[in-house]
Amino acid sequence: MADELQLTPDLVDAIARHAQECFPRECCGLVARQAGGTLVYMPGDNAYTGTAGEDRFELRPELWAAIEDAGHQVVAVVHSHPNESANPSIADRVGCEQTGLPWVIMGWPSQVVCIARPCGFLAPYKGRTFHHGVVDCYTLIRDWYARELGIELPDFVRHDDWWLDAQGSDLYMGHFGEAGFVAVEGEPRRHDVVLMQVKSDRANHAAIYLGNGVVLHHLAGRLSCEDVYGGYWVRHTVQLVRHHTLLKGAPA
Repeated sequence: MADELQLTPDLVDAIARHAQECFPRECCGLVARQAGGTLVYMPGDNAYTGTAGEDRFELRPELWAAIEDAGHQVVAVVHSHPNESANPSIADRVGCEQTGLPWVIMGWPSQVVCIARPCGFLAPYKGRTFHHGVVDCYTLIRDWYARELGIELPDFVRHDDWWLDAQGSDLYMGHFGEAGFVAVEGEPRRHDVVLMQVKSDRANHAAIYLGNGVVLHHLAGRLSCEDVYGGYWVRHTVQLVRHHTLLKGAPA
């Protein structure tokens, strides 16, 4: 499918106009191949409602459905990077892999265009930039369990600052059982998940215990990293959970 994408001047101009209209928020849309083979840019609304709309986008599924209902084929996802380069972020590359389509990125106002194509990219454990709901502390846990243990954890829907919403879902304490984890006491073991409260009255952060007093985690506003599990992190731990498949014969 990547070979089908050839950006014409008309396509680039249409994307540029949309990027300008949406600035300083990200624009987003889809490139569709019409029945006659012509590629057209279909602008969409950035449905992301958080305060980070200048570096985040969310395409409404209705646009995708309308294109396919019209008998056209979606061949690429498009968005802009306001006041940034067009180079794909880690979140862009993850999203590109998830959709299985090329991602066209336009830097604005530079109008430089980059295309990220599916290539089997796996985000590294350390050094990830934080994009809530796409590349965050729970994404890191899901990736760890899938790659290291072959365990697929559910991808729960979560919105920005969910822990500040009194009526909102409690992501970790309310769902760890659904993900196959059970609460445990005592010293942590490798692969255990440490649930913590960080400037919140709820468990709004989680880390993977690697062993030897070290955790792997991804805090908002920081790159994912390894940290010594002590001091601040121990004081703010509210629960230790272990996947049910690791309850017997797990290494200490």
